[in-house]
Amino acid sequence: MSDEAPPARAARTAAVIPAAGRGVRLGPGAPKALRALNGTPMLIHAVRAMAASRAVSLVVVVAPPEGAAEVKNLLDAHALPERTDYLVVPGGETRQESVRLGLDALPDGITAVLVHDAARPLVPVDTVDAVIEAVRDGAVAVVPALPLADTVKQVEPRPGGEKGEPEPVVATPDRATLRAVQTPQGFDRDTLVRAHTTVTGSVTDDASMVEQLGEPVVVVPGHEEAFKVTRPLDLLLAEAVLARRRANDGF
Repeated sequence: MSDEAPPARAARTAAVIPAAGRGVRLGPGAPKALRALNGTPMLIHAVRAMAASRAVSLVVVVAPPEGAAEVKNLLDAHALPERTDYLVVPGGETRQESVRLGLDALPDGITAVLVHDAARPLVPVDTVDAVIEAVRDGAVAVVPALPLADTVKQVEPRPGGEKGEPEPVVATPDRATLRAVQTPQGFDRDTLVRAHTTVTGSVTDDASMVEQLGEPVVVVPGHEEAFKVTRPLDLLLAEAVLARRRANDGF
């Protein structure tokens, strides 16, 4: 009989990309995730960004409820790494519901989950790998984030959300203690499933759901190219980043 301990179960990581939103701030037209960036839908860039990590074995795309077949055809039409599997599932009415549906589709054996915004198509693979490594090192929830460059003011919003009206400042938080959060956010699978099972109400990201469980959330360095494309100006910036990558790296 060998005295050696049995090998630990290999950690397997999946990425869930909720892409069911319409992105009204980009104006009318196709859903935000299907808008073209350098001739390729943003969703494809986001999927490739997750699949660029050798640790990611599965990417689950949560499509608009009536557009799952269209998104499946889109993935089939673009070159994606062969080492990564892909799955498309219909989403829900909210981002939170869509992420839960993506989690429900994960097969057994997945131990870590990334949740990534389709609207962050240019996140570098080093950032993805840093999040995964932190989860594999024992963190149950990991978010990439950047320090704030601007001073932040806490204000008292006007009743009814009136635009253009002056709002009184109530505090100036110390920006040294603040971070701008990005994705992919990484999680121990069981912890994230528990969060989606027990936490109700409106949340801004999955990490905040884990916080409500009382579980620790840690931050790793984000990247300036992992910005969210929400406005027409962001599309221009994303095109510029891709042009620079092509020039420097042959991307």
